[in-house]
Amino acid sequence: MRYVSTRGGAKPQPFTEILLEGLAPDGGLFLPEEFPKLGPADLSAMRGMSYAELAFAILSKFAADIPALDLERLVAATYTKEIFGSEDITPIKKLEHGLHLLGLSNGPSLAFKDIALQLLGNLFEYALEKHGKRINVVGATSGDTGSSAEYALRGKKNVQVFMLSPQGRMSAFQAAQMYSLQDANIFNIAVRGVFDDCQDIVKSISGDFAFKARHRIGAVNSINWARVAAQVVYYFKAYFAVGGEVSFAVPSGNFGNVYAGHVARQMGLPIRKLIVATNENNVLDEFFRTGRYRVRGAAEVKATSSPSMDISKSSNFERYAYDLVGRDGAKLRALWEGFDREGMLDLSGTDSFRRVADTGFVSGSSTHADRLATIRRVWKDYGLMVDPHTADGIKVGLEHREQGVALVCMETAQPAKFAETIREALGREPVRPAGFENLEKLPQRFEVMDADVGKIKHYIGLATSRSV
Repeated sequence: MRYVSTRGGAKPQPFTEILLEGLAPDGGLFLPEEFPKLGPADLSAMRGMSYAELAFAILSKFAADIPALDLERLVAATYTKEIFGSEDITPIKKLEHGLHLLGLSNGPSLAFKDIALQLLGNLFEYALEKHGKRINVVGATSGDTGSSAEYALRGKKNVQVFMLSPQGRMSAFQAAQMYSLQDANIFNIAVRGVFDDCQDIVKSISGDFAFKARHRIGAVNSINWARVAAQVVYYFKAYFAVGGEVSFAVPSGNFGNVYAGHVARQMGLPIRKLIVATNENNVLDEFFRTGRYRVRGAAEVKATSSPSMDISKSSNFERYAYDLVGRDGAKLRALWEGFDREGMLDLSGTDSFRRVADTGFVSGSSTHADRLATIRRVWKDYGLMVDPHTADGIKVGLEHREQGVALVCMETAQPAKFAETIREALGREPVRPAGFENLEKLPQRFEVMDADVGKIKHYIGLATSRSV
């Protein structure tokens, strides 16, 4: 298994060579030369495996250059009851016949990104120790990636984390989760701007190869392929738990979670539909309806009650577009150069857009009123409290539900992280897990900075120089 760039300008490399990387040298994203294929016999053999066993079976196909015993040990150390609260890791709840909720929010930061980032933290530590290297991880978060990454990497040897977040755009709980961490290897930067500003700065840093090499910069955002690979596992887990053909409803901002479902489908998992649920920032929904992928300016990005999806530039969309153009790196590079100039990728009326139907993607959007109504409905009908992002997924998922096809809705975070919206919807406080009762009252440590890539690079450069 070797990895190439979506833009066709990087030589094929093994997994361990791209593990710590963000952008490829040509500005594209790494992904496999081809997806591994699984037949009915392979799926039958996987049925009944524990989560750790299933993760090893799938990840060994993507990380073939890591010795099997090492990978098995890393996976077993990651997916434990102690870290995720149960042996199931991603428990599935049956709400009614043919309707299920996949629990992905039981990790240390109470969000689905723990599933991948806990593994990524262990993989980073393994690779760095093996090669005697240090790394400075630079990432951007709209709410959940930051805390998941920091909880996975806090105290790790040879790793420092610089996490950019949009000042005032996260819930108080999300901000406190990150800013209250006092570990010496964690640096939080609150950027005066929106998430897209943070993400653009990270991509600019990743694209400055001299700076990247000098300061040993690595990536932890969903542009890191290992995160996508780790998320593929729970699609298989849910399929085996439900049985038969299945559709998935996925709250979507940066497109990594639902793209992992696309990878699972390409590998041979019988997924009927991948249902992309957006909030009022409906760039992805607009694309799947019209074929036009149009980025919004910072002033157009709305602050919503599902803030982790307040994104207009979906990083992983480029990987999906690569498949739509027939995995032609030169063609995609030309399209993306136009996109960078104009802020628009128009595939409407093309063979590329007609391929969308073959990939099983459909979409829809949800508003604040929709979220409140869905939270109330799920509480009333099933006695279950869901967070606003999960509510977006359920709302859009039900719109695309088909008779005879099981619908699995992804639970992406715990309601405690969004108490204000829960209070508005239900008139009650969400229950907080033990250890998070007084989170917002803890001392916080962070820097407030302008959305200025030069100033932020200077800050990172000083901090990394002091750590040598």
